Amino acid sequence: MIYKTGRYSRLIRPLSYIVDLLIINVIGLVLFMDPREYFTFVAFTNVSWIILSLKTDFYEVYRNTRVVKIVSLLILQAVLFSLITFAFFGFFNKLQRTPDWIFKYLLLVFVLITMAKFAVFYLLKRYRKILGGNLRNTIIIGDNVKTRQLKDFFEKNPEFGLQLKNFFKIDKKSNLEECFSYISKNEIDEIYCSIGELTNKQIKAIVAYADNNLKKLKFLPDNKEIFTKRMDFEYYGYLPMLSLRKIPLEESINQFTKRLFDIIMSVSVIIFLLSWLTPIIALLIRLESKGTTFFKQKRNGIDNREFYCYKFRSMRTNVQANLHQATRGDSRVTKIGKFIRKTSIDELPQFINVLKGDMSVVGPRPHMVSHTNMYANKIDKFMVRHWVKPGITGLAQVSGFRGEVETDKDIINRVKYDIFYVENWSILLDVKIVILTAVNAIMGEDKAY
Repeated sequence: MIYKTGRYSRLIRPLSYIVDLLIINVIGLVLFMDPREYFTFVAFTNVSWIILSLKTDFYEVYRNTRVVKIVSLLILQAVLFSLITFAFFGFFNKLQRTPDWIFKYLLLVFVLITMAKFAVFYLLKRYRKILGGNLRNTIIIGDNVKTRQLKDFFEKNPEFGLQLKNFFKIDKKSNLEECFSYISKNEIDEIYCSIGELTNKQIKAIVAYADNNLKKLKFLPDNKEIFTKRMDFEYYGYLPMLSLRKIPLEESINQFTKRLFDIIMSVSVIIFLLSWLTPIIALLIRLESKGTTFFKQKRNGIDNREFYCYKFRSMRTNVQANLHQATRGDSRVTKIGKFIRKTSIDELPQFINVLKGDMSVVGPRPHMVSHTNMYANKIDKFMVRHWVKPGITGLAQVSGFRGEVETDKDIINRVKYDIFYVENWSILLDVKIVILTAVNAIMGEDKAY
């Protein structure tokens, strides 16, 4: 079955507005018996919803939008629309609607809107993958590691609906007329170019062609380090300026949100888990080997500041504890130590570090001071992870890179995930990592030894 590649998806956003407003208005009928009251409510909420949606980019959802982004938009929209709705009933207090009635209305509205939003999102993915509709014809200009990775992505992810039609291998002396001719004859929608493969003259020619022929143009960063960053664009007067990296946790509201999350989590674990579990673990540790219940070790935290990190002692007391991490089959690990390391119980005292403010629940895992010094000189961009507080768990850990660093590949990939976390933090990402950590602890992990 062949579908035209015309931009029928431009209808999705207006239809989404209509569906959501219908949900708001139809459910609103149950709140009002008097038509005059109902139409006042409809006028107020509909205008408010549209203005709010434009301000929050609630309908800015695309084929490559992540689910966590959609969830964050829904939460933000729900909170702000709830405040607006309560403000309406506060202003029109003669309507005398009880708070629980309003809460039920808002809950039902957002349950249905959430269902509708995700239904559209996932049905479109199935539509693209199975029926081959809602497609965008694409070409790639340039041949290097990045463009080949993009080519593989297009081919392995049909649900995104980005259909690769041609792959042009060119050099800086190539004539682009052949590419332009192919684009015109084959109704190409999007052009992907590698910056490193093109001269300034070629880039200018492609930009001019795309603008004059209404083609969407996207550039793939080359291997120059500055283009591999998530850069922040801003103006100093009329002078455009690029910042090398934007860190969400530098914003005070995000710092407050994360700290509140950390305090709630740490207090809950300390009161409801550590309060009764610590005496049991302490007894088991002491019965098997002499030494303290807790093991403390200097680690590097935010801004590379040193702090003492707490754990339940899982090894026999040894002089190498601050120099060498545990390895598979390590003879220093006790029997109870193997169990608490396998289940990650040994990490629980770090919630004390979180409450003190040395650590966060989620963040890049802190390394021993000796290892930090070694990796800082050996691994490129290793110190970027110290822009934020270290965590009990992290994105790298739930992505398969926890425990012993067996090869350079392990630490390089760990740093990549940590940098992604630093540059893309959100409270929902923290919640997701906590859930995945709990699941991994229950299911067991191969590198938890």
